[in-house]
Amino acid sequence: MKIREAVSTDAKGIAIVQVDSWRTTYKGIVPDKYLEKLSYSDREKVWQQAISKGKMYVADVKGKIVGFVIGGKERSGNYPSYGGEVYAIYLLEEYQGKGIGSLLMKPIVTDFLHQQIDSMIVCVLKDNDSRFFYERLGAKQIDSIEIEIGGKKLTELVYGWENIDGILE
Repeated sequence: MKIREAVSTDAKGIAIVQVDSWRTTYKGIVPDKYLEKLSYSDREKVWQQAISKGKMYVADVKGKIVGFVIGGKERSGNYPSYGGEVYAIYLLEEYQGKGIGSLLMKPIVTDFLHQQIDSMIVCVLKDNDSRFFYERLGAKQIDSIEIEIGGKKLTELVYGWENIDGILE
């Protein structure tokens, strides 16, 4: 397995990871109808554009994308003391809990540090157990917000790292 920067030909594999991981991770959290409507081809188009615009990394096992991460500058403007944001990090269910998520975080953190960004946030659904992953990496909950997915109101937790250097250790 290797972690590498995403290239345009990875968009299909990234779409598969996102759709499949949403369907396993968010089952019972996000409405089933919403999850069933997720489309590989629609997500592939989204990720094709995202790859061309920013830094994105994939976990590649013998040519198969099993996870990915994308990040950049904090988007909302609501957390001015946090310069960066992990926009998305997903792994196929069978690859979760094996340390790959931590490996995916390292290049994003390194990119931020090269840009003199030393803090970041990530948003995660309250009912998603992956929030404990961020806590293990030293993130602290700094906010909670209400969002809507598929017509259902959900609570999203905002986690922040005031100093991201520790993630690289």
